[in-house]
Amino acid sequence: MDEEIIELFAHQAGLDKALAEFRDDVLAAARQTATVRQKLNAPTDPQVEPWPAMRAGDGL
Repeated sequence: MDEEIIELFAHQAGLDKALAEFRDDVLAAARQTATVRQKLNAPTDPQVEPWPAMRAGDGL
């Protein structure tokens, strides 16, 4: 991932202070997230939930 894009995402997420103080850590976390995200399989049918819907009170 390009550093400029990471900085833009960090700014949009309100991580300006973290980026200023821990730049290498923020960059490493963003790159690691991008790598893991590429390995995830997107659902082929968006109507199918991968997990049952959570409802308060069910099964209590």
